[in-house]
Amino acid sequence: MLELGTTIPKFELINVLNNELFSSVALQNGSPTLLMVICNHCPYVIHYHEEIQRLALDFMGQLDLIAISSNDVGHYPQDGPLAMKKLFNALELNFPYLYDESQDLSRALEAQCTPEYYLYDKSDLLVYRGRLDDSSPGNGILVSGEDLRGALDALLTNQSVCNVQMPSVGCSIKWK
Repeated sequence: MLELGTTIPKFELINVLNNELFSSVALQNGSPTLLMVICNHCPYVIHYHEEIQRLALDFMGQLDLIAISSNDVGHYPQDGPLAMKKLFNALELNFPYLYDESQDLSRALEAQCTPEYYLYDKSDLLVYRGRLDDSSPGNGILVSGEDLRGALDALLTNQSVCNVQMPSVGCSIKWK
């Protein structure tokens, strides 16, 4: 897992919702940032759709939310830009969904699977990386977002984020 205290990697990627470039420079605004490495087809990400919607509702305006998809669309066309836009429109999510065609950002984040969550503080330093919670498709545990929400709540109330963090479980990133 990426070392805590690491700064947000520099990037410039297409936001599929408006076809405009989105740069990491926009995140240097004094707000915390949540980067989510996701994709369209992963059953683990689909399992969390409603919680991602709740996170957006609960935390929009308090931090920058950014989703990133890095899968090889040559082999997984359902993870391409048009499908990404269609999915976010259907879920009524309006934060940037970035297409990492080069896969450089996911490599810089040391991402291994979808979904993975990276929370950065107001100084753009990593304070949390890992899973949303311990639920997964078919394990019978209800989605709560407990792990990530605990980190978000601590960060937003100026408390220390717990350093005991569990890695994400999901579908492997589909590397080129």
